[in-house]
Amino acid sequence: MKFVMTLIAAAIVAAPAIAAPDGAKLYGEKTCNACHGPKGDKPLMPNYPKVAGQNAAYMEQQMKDIKSGARNNGQTAAMKGVMHLVNDEEIKAIADYLSKLK
Repeated sequence: MKFVMTLIAAAIVAAPAIAAPDGAKLYGEKTCNACHGPKGDKPLMPNYPKVAGQNAAYMEQQMKDIKSGARNNGQTAAMKGVMHLVNDEEIKAIADYLSKLK
C-alpha cells in the first residue's frame, strides 16, 4: 500500500501544470485588437476605450457583464457580438495581459 501511495504522490508531482491561457495571443485571436488597437492604446473609434493599463479586475468584470447582458448600452453592441468567443478563463487572461500594458 505504501508503494502505491508513493507512486500516486510521484505522479501528482510529476504531472505537468496546466498552463494559463496566453492573454497576448488571445487578444489578437479573439479580435480585440481590431477595435482597441494592437496594444490596446489606439481604439478604432474615439468612443471606444483605451484598455492598455486598465485595472485587470475592472476589465474582467466589464467583459463578463457585457457577455451576460448585465451591461447593455450603446457602447456594448460591438463587444456583445464577439463575447461569445471567449470563456471566463480567457477573459481573465486578456484582462491580466492588458493591465500590464502601458
